[in-house]
Amino acid sequence: GLAVFLQGRTEPYVAQASLYSEAFQSSRSAFFFSIRLKTDCPLILLSRLLDIFNCRARLQRTNITMLESTSYASPYTVAAQPADVRATFIKKTYAHLGGALLAFAALEYLFLNNPMMQKFGLSMMNSWWLVLIAFMGVSYIAQKWAMSSTSKGMQYAGLGLYVTAQAVIFVPIMLMATLYFEGIILQAGIITAGLFLGITAIAFLTKKDFSFLNGFLMIGGFVALGLIFASMIFGFQLGLVFCSAMAIFAGVAILRDTSNIIHKYGTEQYVAASLGLFASVALLFWYVLQILMSLAGRD
Repeated sequence: GLAVFLQGRTEPYVAQASLYSEAFQSSRSAFFFSIRLKTDCPLILLSRLLDIFNCRARLQRTNITMLESTSYASPYTVAAQPADVRATFIKKTYAHLGGALLAFAALEYLFLNNPMMQKFGLSMMNSWWLVLIAFMGVSYIAQKWAMSSTSKGMQYAGLGLYVTAQAVIFVPIMLMATLYFEGIILQAGIITAGLFLGITAIAFLTKKDFSFLNGFLMIGGFVALGLIFASMIFGFQLGLVFCSAMAIFAGVAILRDTSNIIHKYGTEQYVAASLGLFASVALLFWYVLQILMSLAGRD
């Protein structure tokens, strides 16, 4: 439903196509855009990876050391609480995740229907270094607020700020997907939702502690960062294989984050838990959309 809401109508964006008329005059214009997206904007990929690293750092900075502990006996963890307390925490976490996704969808719809935001989104493609620095700063502040142990208002402010930042940084790819790949946002949304539900089911059915995946996320993330920087320096394309690997990376991040929700968070950290999971879902959606756009551009 969120993907349908985001897809919206295409008429308000048609006027923006003139900005790229010279690059999209042939019948294979979508293909050329796909190539341009991957060669001109590698920092989009970098921003998503740094986002995952910030979430890992957020967990490590918490004043409850249980987040890195392998013991479930801590009196502060969700796993150590009675069944009704655990159920309440999980419901609150996923309710906040749902609210964050709805807010993201609403903001994206408003941004894509606003001429000023359309122009701003297109201009972001030429200044990704500045966008990256701004996103890193906002992300750090938002996650710090969300981990506040003294103020619920500060936690919600952090979640709201983070969702808004994600909505802004998604504008370029969502705008181009709407302009040149009709229906592809819906497809990406369905695939992302299906993968998310499957990964979540694995975590809840097995009830295993997947914190051992931290090493994979760190090593895999650094390798991906190295490839991104190399592509920026030497000008080669990362391509479908890289995007597919990053979709797997995002799936692993969701599995790890879901495991933390079951075992590691404190009972009052549902806002921070929903923020971490939202970041991983956004990462997965990003690369699923990238893969579908690349495949569509080959047709």
